[in-house]
Amino acid sequence: MDWTLEVVVLPVSDLEKAIAFYRDQVGFDLDHHTTNDVMDVAQLTPRGSGCSIVIGNLPSQTEMAPGSLKGLQLCVADATAARDELTSRGVECSEIQVFDERDGGTLFGFADPDGNTWAVQQLKVRGDTPLIPREARDRFGE
Repeated sequence: MDWTLEVVVLPVSDLEKAIAFYRDQVGFDLDHHTTNDVMDVAQLTPRGSGCSIVIGNLPSQTEMAPGSLKGLQLCVADATAARDELTSRGVECSEIQVFDERDGGTLFGFADPDGNTWAVQQLKVRGDTPLIPREARDRFGE
């Protein structure tokens, strides 16, 4: 049986501000923003990822302090290009650090407005072999 991680609940203090940050500055796709009598939540997904973040006011979100999630990790084929893209959209990023010359040893980081932190790891192999094949993404209009 396959077990896939598809959603990470991220605690934030201001839903609209968080949506704007992750959609407009980081570049995640807004999958949905659902508001009704019992919830106000949004799901956003990094392009090419099978895992999304969910932000809002569900009990699992309000039990965590905004900014308390540390060390989420994104993987990209080119750390320099990814950092340049984020900084061009106003995201404050750390400098790129090379811990190991082998693939996977180059990283930088950033934080959202609440202080939830992210590491961005360069995996050059993702440029040639993405986790979700490009053909599958093309079928779904990504």
